[in-house]
Amino acid sequence: MADDRVRIEIAFEGGQTIGGLVPSATVDELRDALARGPEGVVEVPTEDGTYLVPLHAVMYVKRFVKESRIGFGQAG
Repeated sequence: MADDRVRIEIAFEGGQTIGGLVPSATVDELRDALARGPEGVVEVPTEDGTYLVPLHAVMYVKRFVKESRIGFGQAG
């Protein structure tokens, strides 16, 4: 089974940011929770540990695109 993880960055009021590699399902859960409103907390497991993210303090979430690897793609 492939490890389906993506790199994200979460910015908070006041300018602090956190980031890391998280499961894709976590990114979807965080996006859905933010769409529902600022109430609540979402657990975000990263390679460094688990963050408890208070939704009311989130300014933005950036989802990085997967890196392309030289030598593994087809020439156009």
